[in-house]
Amino acid sequence: MDDLRDKYISLIAAAADESMLEDLRVQAVGKKGEISLKMRELGKMSPEERQVAGPALNALKDEINSALSAKKAALEDAALDERLRGEWLDVTLPGRARRVGSIHPISQVTEEVTAIFADMGFAVAEGPQIDTDWYNFDALNIPGHHPARAEMDTFYMHRAEGDDRPPHVLRTHTSPVQIRSMEKTGAPIRVIAPGRVYRADYDQTHTPMFHQVEGLAIDRDISMANLKWVLEEFVKAYFEVDDVELRFRASHFPFTEPSAEVDIRCSWAGGTLKVGEGDDWLEILGSGMVHPKVLANAGVNPDEWQGFAFGMGIDRIAMLKYGIPDLRAFFDSDLRWLRHYGFASLDVPTLHGGLSG
Repeated sequence: MDDLRDKYISLIAAAADESMLEDLRVQAVGKKGEISLKMRELGKMSPEERQVAGPALNALKDEINSALSAKKAALEDAALDERLRGEWLDVTLPGRARRVGSIHPISQVTEEVTAIFADMGFAVAEGPQIDTDWYNFDALNIPGHHPARAEMDTFYMHRAEGDDRPPHVLRTHTSPVQIRSMEKTGAPIRVIAPGRVYRADYDQTHTPMFHQVEGLAIDRDISMANLKWVLEEFVKAYFEVDDVELRFRASHFPFTEPSAEVDIRCSWAGGTLKVGEGDDWLEILGSGMVHPKVLANAGVNPDEWQGFAFGMGIDRIAMLKYGIPDLRAFFDSDLRWLRHYGFASLDVPTLHGGLSG
C-alpha cells in the first residue's frame, strides 16, 4: 500500500492538466483501478487480515481522492490566473466615450428653437392635435371656400351619418394653439406653439405628418418692427452667425394683415448652405400682423390690442441647418440614419453653452 500511495501521490503532483488527472483517478480509484481491485481482495482474507487491511485501504482511497481534489482545484486556479493575465484591464484608465442613445434631429431642433425664444420671453403653449374645424379654420379667418379646407389637403375625422356636431380635423398647423392661448389668458401674451401637424401631401420635402412652430406676441404697441427684430435675432441664434439679412416679401395669409414671406440672404457655394452671405435668398417662414378678426374670435379686443404672428416648419429648418436632403428619412426609423444625424442624449441646447453641441 505504501508503494501505491507513493506512486499515485507523485503522479498526481506531476499532472499537467485536468485530462491527465482524470486518467490517474480512473487508474487508482475507478471501478477497475488498482486500489479498487485491492479492496475486492478483502473477501478472500481472514477476519484478522481484513481488520487490518480494510481500514488501511479506506484511508489510502481517501488520501488519493483528497490529493486528486486538491490538484484539480490547483489546476483550475492556474487556468484562471492565465486567463486573467490575457484579459487584464487597467480599470484606472479613462473609459471609452459611448453614446447612450440618440436624440432625433426634430427633438433637437425643437429644443433649440424653444431655448432661443425663451431667451426673448416667449412661453411654450400646447394644444390638441385633433381639433374642431372652428379652431383650425374659422377662428383663424379662413373662409369655407378656402382650398386648405378641401379633403384633398386636410384629414377630416370620420363622423357617423346624421352626426350634426362640428367636424374634427387633424390640425393642419399649430395656429389653433394661438386661439386657445388667447382665450385662456387674454392679452398681453407672448407664446410659441411647437408641435405635430398633418396635411395630405407626400414627396421629398413634404410628409403627411410634420412639425411646425408658430409664434404669437400681442400687446398694445407691437409693430412689424418688433417682428423683424425677433426674427433677425432668432435666425442669428439658430444658424449661429453674427449677422444676417432678412427680406420681407408681401404675401397673403387669412389670419394676418399685412402678411409677409421672410427670406434670408445665403449662398450655396460648394453645395453647403451659408447664412448671412452670398447673393441667393432662401424662404424660411411666413409672418404678419395678427388680423383683427382673429383677435376678436379669440376674445381679445382688436381696438386695444395688436401683435404679430409667424410660423415655420421645424423639419425644414432642421434640414437646412444640418444638411439633411430628404424629409421622408425623418420618419423611416432607420437606426443608421439616426446614429449619423442624431445628437448625444445628454447634450441640452442652451444659448450660453451652444445650441447644436
